[in-house]
Amino acid sequence: MVASRSIRLIAPSGYCHNQDAAQRAVSRLEAAGHHLDNQSVIARRFQRFAGEDSERLNDINQLATLATLPDIVLAVRGGYGASRLLDQIDFVGLQRQLLNQPIALCGHSDFTAIQLALLAQTGLITFSGPMLAGNFGAEVLSEFTQSHFWQALSSPTVNIGWRSLSPDTGRWQGTLWGGNLAMICSLIGTPWMPQCDGGILVIEDVNEHPFRIERMLIQLQQSGILARQRAIVTGSFTSTSLSAYDNGFDFASVWQRIRDEYQIPVISDLAFGHDADTVTLPLGASATLQLDQGEAQLAFTGHPTLR
Repeated sequence: MVASRSIRLIAPSGYCHNQDAAQRAVSRLEAAGHHLDNQSVIARRFQRFAGEDSERLNDINQLATLATLPDIVLAVRGGYGASRLLDQIDFVGLQRQLLNQPIALCGHSDFTAIQLALLAQTGLITFSGPMLAGNFGAEVLSEFTQSHFWQALSSPTVNIGWRSLSPDTGRWQGTLWGGNLAMICSLIGTPWMPQCDGGILVIEDVNEHPFRIERMLIQLQQSGILARQRAIVTGSFTSTSLSAYDNGFDFASVWQRIRDEYQIPVISDLAFGHDADTVTLPLGASATLQLDQGEAQLAFTGHPTLR
């Protein structure tokens, strides 16, 4: 049974167009005994965003001044908008208030930009995982996603196993980081990109064709970032379709080219990203990745855990 938690909602990105899903999530979480604060951000709207830039920025910067910290800070949804806020985030205040505290900042997709900026500027480890509307508010709630979420937030050491089609074999250790690939690439050349040498880079995306994913990985390579990684783990790449023009050029082709051209292991098929089933990963934690005869394991530790 999951202990009752205080959850503070934030909406730093797009307007929550599925209000029914968000309210369904609120009802579910409250029925499970959790307290949800700051619910007014769900309906807030300006243009395509979940409020004016100043309002969405305030969602983040307020965390530096709260008298009592929540257990969980949960993004309502992704979309677009986080990038507009990065140069005004109070990183000094957030580091002073949140670093080494038992608090979990959770979200994915567009929220990746804020998560990686926090890692780069403050060393704060946050969780790439489910969000309010799309995950907790799904018509059918994923037990897989729920169980991995609560395990990651409450266990000091977590081990995730899955079956991978990758041909690689080995054991790699490093800093676990990544998230949405498009958002990672948007940070190249900025102060918000973490310098993760010897990292284990986990990537996912949605609505991106294999050629676009390969182009982004080439950009990471040409920027010198891939060369500093020990391994890449690929999650889900959803809502895209191939055509006859592709002539067999698929995601597996992309992963193999990365292996061949850049001599870096690519471990595929982790349930992570925009699918209904997704694991929760702490960005900035210490991790060990293993693959032997198609059996992959990812263990991580050093992340904040809820009391």
